[in-house]
Amino acid sequence: MDKKTLEKYSSAFTLSDMEIFLFPELLHALVLANIMSPEIWKWRQDSWFAGIKKMGPMKKIHRVKQYIMDHYNFNLDLDTWGLTDKQTEIGRFSEFIDMEMLVRSNALFGYEGDKYYFDMDIRRHFGLDKYDSEIIPYWKTETVEAMNAFRYKQGYETGAGECVSLACLYAAALFVVAEVPLEKIFLMGTPLHSQNFIMIDEGVLTNNRRIVTKAMWFNGTELSALARRALENEQVTYVSHLSGYIHAIYPEATISHECYGKFRDKITRFLETGVDFEIFMNFLRDYSRHQKLFQIHFLCHGTHRYIRLEKAFGYEHGSKNRLGDKTSRKLFCEMDEEDLSLRPFDHRLNIDHEDPLFDLKPFPGFISALKSQFSELENHPDFFHDFKKFVHTVPRLPSLNKTFIGQPLHHHSGSPDCETDTVPSDRLFLQPSMSREEIIGRLSELRKQADQNQTQSGVQGSASVVADLSFYAGRYMDSCNWTPFLKAVFERNPVALEYFREVDLDAAYREMNAWPGESIYDGNRLALPDEVVNFKRGDGLEKTILFLHLLKSRKIHWKISHHGNSIVIDLPGLKFEFHTAKQIPVPESLLNSC
Repeated sequence: MDKKTLEKYSSAFTLSDMEIFLFPELLHALVLANIMSPEIWKWRQDSWFAGIKKMGPMKKIHRVKQYIMDHYNFNLDLDTWGLTDKQTEIGRFSEFIDMEMLVRSNALFGYEGDKYYFDMDIRRHFGLDKYDSEIIPYWKTETVEAMNAFRYKQGYETGAGECVSLACLYAAALFVVAEVPLEKIFLMGTPLHSQNFIMIDEGVLTNNRRIVTKAMWFNGTELSALARRALENEQVTYVSHLSGYIHAIYPEATISHECYGKFRDKITRFLETGVDFEIFMNFLRDYSRHQKLFQIHFLCHGTHRYIRLEKAFGYEHGSKNRLGDKTSRKLFCEMDEEDLSLRPFDHRLNIDHEDPLFDLKPFPGFISALKSQFSELENHPDFFHDFKKFVHTVPRLPSLNKTFIGQPLHHHSGSPDCETDTVPSDRLFLQPSMSREEIIGRLSELRKQADQNQTQSGVQGSASVVADLSFYAGRYMDSCNWTPFLKAVFERNPVALEYFREVDLDAAYREMNAWPGESIYDGNRLALPDEVVNFKRGDGLEKTILFLHLLKSRKIHWKISHHGNSIVIDLPGLKFEFHTAKQIPVPESLLNSC
């Protein structure tokens, strides 16, 4: 492998945010690895999903959402996967990436986003302010196995993962359990966040553990405000799809031009709405600083009553009723007489839910009518700026001004476009009706084609590269080159070294052997040393590799013998034995090394 290819394949094991940023093929490789994993297929047997095949698409999505809410927590700390530094990472990537562009686009290398993120102080927000400014975290994207294994960590009762892990988990689960075609799922990465857009009905966003429908996007609640931040404040760095990817800083795109165009149209429509009284109230709920401009009045026992708008919104707390929707009349009835007035308040604009002003209108028409009725608002330009931002978010997506090198789509079964079923011409196509074994077989076939293409023309197709990388991301070490794996082991597992930093080899060996001898991965798949240490368990081969990681960091030579299920590490005057159930021979590069 050349250096760039080696870094890419090595990154398929560690899957840090910065690695996925530079090698966006890794995102769908992890989705496919999760789809091949037996873990998500087990969900189908859970009683929660009984009868799911008879449900409509949105109900299926909500079922998956609730399962993820119940079984996974969001985790983003500095301890789980440890720390690195900017110069080390720049040294890895400087030969094949413009570092100035990296700094402008990636949060870990200096990006601070728009005003919201700049004011928030990125490093303090993530707990990095206690370290030198050169220190950055290894935020590694977890496989579904690693997410599930969090339940073995102290302080966790369920699985967990960071935002990219949850996005990849969602994509795989929606395909395997909810039978959403992968062609309808687009993964988006910004410098500080990751979320998916599902092209079902009006569209659905996944946001960490939750989902956001179009109605939820505009409901003005705190949860929706959190979900809106990334698309409101950040450039979308890349969009990944089954047909390929498009990246803000790369001139070429492998994604289908047709599918990317449809995605852009669909998400743009998702992020804009007409305006009626409910949308106006939702805006004022979210942008509460503008509430002081208004009062609301309603008829009570034949008499008009007036209340300051911020007082009215205060009654939503602790009530299931809300201003603006069909329950608002009940909310009015909950209001205390002391807060109501028989006369309008001076210097406040008076709004009424029955006013024709609030008949549903497109945004430009509503603004024109609003200015005509309430000319005083012209003195508050920030009101109109915020209102436009609320009802019409303009996503900053990667430009269409790219060289699209992905081949055009071939349709089948009369399907018209990528909102239904399309087949990328390089044949990375999986159907929800396929079994896990059929999917693994299909991806294995693509890997063979990748090897043949590489041999014949020196070029691999983009889909076959993703299929190949998915076996690396899934840790199928009986069919993968060990060189990228060992590079990842010895270069990017700082938690294991830190854990045993003050521990001598005998004590480290005893502790490892005291941990359960079970791997978090089935079959001949292998955990990395940091996973073994974090979850305090591992097969004997995984513990062997962890032990060698310690030896290499201490510059100690070793010899290994491997007979059956016994692996023996020989050092001068010392011998350490591990027992493995994995049917993988220890690679020659480890037999006698430092």
